[in-house]
Amino acid sequence: MNRRLALLALLFLAVVASALAVVHSKHQSRVLFIDLQAELRLRDELNIEWGQLQLEQSTWATHGRIEEEAGSRLNMRLPDARSTVILLE
Repeated sequence: MNRRLALLALLFLAVVASALAVVHSKHQSRVLFIDLQAELRLRDELNIEWGQLQLEQSTWATHGRIEEEAGSRLNMRLPDARSTVILLE
């Protein structure tokens, strides 16, 4: 009888330990899922910013913009036809 009681107590402790392990595992799973969602949100925000930066870069790199900056900042201009020389072989 004493041995049965000890076995029953041991099984009860095993069930309680297993239940606590399940609760802990489920909690960890939820924490990791929340972290994953935050990282995915950050990824999406960074992708949006990357797209905006690419658009801005393409805007700044247009030929018209470069020509305008060259004229206003560096006083550069396109040569006229009289100062152009074409070399033939």
